[in-house]
This record gives sequence, structure tokens and C-alpha cells, in this order.
Amino acid sequence: MGQITIYLDDETEKLVRRHVKGTRISTSKWIADAVKTRARSEWPADILSLFGSWKDGDFPNAVELRTISGSDVPREEL
Repeated sequence: MGQITIYLDDETEKLVRRHVKGTRISTSKWIADAVKTRARSEWPADILSLFGSWKDGDFPNAVELRTISGSDVPREEL
């Protein structure tokens, strides 16, 4: 298991300790879980690798999509 030293300002440390208090988990585990949660909310590497893989013209733009989609349905009156 790796070990990392981090430095927190006083306000952030108090925030962490307040969230950890009464949870029966260590501060280290709480921070690790917070990092995992944040990292998982980002795009996965295999998805990021797709950015830029389509060349211009490979996919229709908004104007082209609107012309091939047909007519809009009537809107409901409020």
C-alpha cells in the first residue's frame, strides 16, 4: 500500500475531522474514499483517449441534424 503525505489548511483539516468523527473509519480511509469518489466522477482514460479521434465532417453538425430529423411535435399549451 502506498503512502502519501498531504498538507491541509486549518479549515480543510477541521472539515475532514468533522466528517470523520463518529464514522468509525480512520481519517486516512475517509480521505482515500473521497479521492476515489472524485476520481471516479471524472471521465475514464479509455473515454478520454477518444477525444479528437473524429475528424471534422465525420459527424453531422447541429444544423445538419436539425434538417434530417423531421418536424417537431406540436407543443402542449400551458
